[in-house]
Amino acid sequence: MSTHALTTIGFDADDTLWQNEQYYRLTEEHFRELLADFAEGPKISERLLEAEKRNLSHYGFGIKGFTLSMIETAIEITEGKVPTSVIAQILDTGRDLLSHPVETMPHVRETLEALSGNYLLVLITKGDLFDQERKLAQSGLGDFFDAVEIVSEKTAVTYRRVFSKVGDGPERAMMVGNSLKSDIVPAIAAGSYGVFVPHELTWVLEHVDEPKDAPRFRKIAHLGELGSLLGGLS
Repeated sequence: MSTHALTTIGFDADDTLWQNEQYYRLTEEHFRELLADFAEGPKISERLLEAEKRNLSHYGFGIKGFTLSMIETAIEITEGKVPTSVIAQILDTGRDLLSHPVETMPHVRETLEALSGNYLLVLITKGDLFDQERKLAQSGLGDFFDAVEIVSEKTAVTYRRVFSKVGDGPERAMMVGNSLKSDIVPAIAAGSYGVFVPHELTWVLEHVDEPKDAPRFRKIAHLGELGSLLGGLS
């Protein structure tokens, strides 16, 4: 265990450790094609996003909720006339997402290898329980983590609870992720460091302004820079 003040590092999963949003974008494009006879592509995407917003409190984050939102949107756009064949194809695309191979991001494995044993590492992710467990297993990264927390939402309360349970409290912890809204802002509010690793594709509902004035806010281009950042903090 490191003798530094910082003892615990949390990592987001989707689009931080492995690719995720790009597969949702491809699925949405296919969904737009399925409904092309009923509405224009931008209108379909707009209605789908509205359905996702409405359904978050019911289904949570993840592929199952996304699939149900596509079905709901198809029913709305077609005024209940959506062919059963289209519903079947939507279900197929959802199943395809649930079985998509895991593609880890650059610098992930070597970074986790370097940090493991020097810090407590904890995976903190939203999404469907079975899907996130599947992706973690397929990624081959599970052995690097001292704990895995699959949560329904990421708030300051979440980070205080997790970092107090796994480590020495939020003040001696750091959260690393690609979502300012879910990974960075609430972690900083909890008293932790928040390290923003931008991804070229981030879901629009995860967009907020960078907390540039926050003393514990940091930003790196990729995970390969995390070691140098930690060296500077120590």
